Amino acid sequence: MKAIRVRAFGPPEVMRLEEVPDPSPGRGQVLVRIRAAGVNPVETYVRSGAYARRPALPYTPGNDAAGIVEAVGDGVRGVSAGDRVYTSETVSGAYAELALCDETRVHPLPSSASYAQGAAVGVPCATAWRALFQRARAVPGETVLIHGASGGVGIAAVQIARAAGLRVFGTAGTADGIALVLRVGAHTVFDHRSEGHMEEAMAATGGRGFDVILEMLSNVNLARDLKTLAMGGRVVVIGSRGTVEIDPRDTMARDASIVGMSLFNMPDADRAVVHAALVAGLESGTLRPVIGRELPLSAAPESHVTVMSPGARGKIVLVP
Repeated sequence: MKAIRVRAFGPPEVMRLEEVPDPSPGRGQVLVRIRAAGVNPVETYVRSGAYARRPALPYTPGNDAAGIVEAVGDGVRGVSAGDRVYTSETVSGAYAELALCDETRVHPLPSSASYAQGAAVGVPCATAWRALFQRARAVPGETVLIHGASGGVGIAAVQIARAAGLRVFGTAGTADGIALVLRVGAHTVFDHRSEGHMEEAMAATGGRGFDVILEMLSNVNLARDLKTLAMGGRVVVIGSRGTVEIDPRDTMARDASIVGMSLFNMPDADRAVVHAALVAGLESGTLRPVIGRELPLSAAPESHVTVMSPGARGKIVLVP
């Protein structure tokens, strides 16, 4: 089979398309023929060697994919050859024609969802659901601000929050991005290129502030976020590319909380809850991943440049 291989940590060009042996499923494992693989920012950090968790070299990047079950190993009961599935983690890497997964990391993909949409579920949608309900403990009627709402996590968070009865505000950096976020369900969207956009956002709440803020770029926004929280508000730190200075008194004045999260820390019991909810959303149509670009597997280096560039409009997927 063809697969992207990384033999040394470094820039995107270290990813190369190679011919490798087809994997075989062991006990408790599922072999998936990949129809689409999702590209996530975390994969760029791992590839560069800057992430805390480093895989053994050489490796194939990626955990998010969708496709058809090719074969199952001994002891697998939940899925069968021919099933449409999406993955939330792989053993062998998703940037490939075939991927090995543990049975618990393979989930049903409803016929109403495309393979590209299935490849957009694992990290983005699970991050959004966990951030909203397991970390921020958001409840219907609350108000949420989603930074970077035109990206993969942001779009999922908008749809999930809106379906759950929250009042949804977002930020985006282009006219197309703003239009997209409104189209997928946000009540109001602000242009984060505008110097006063956080003041506009605060005013849109009637001066009350936000119950929940999902923060994708904490090193830029966190200090301002704390000044726009409602009493008892929570900021969930989903992403950061550096350090930031805050005034702790902003948390004291509002009984506010700053909560971090990483999917790598999610217990299996929480993971089962998250993916049960995501499958239900795909089935009902309340969760509709938006695909920004589909690229061939050989364009993996280009995909890593694109996913880290501003102006996101949906999910980037690789097609073997």
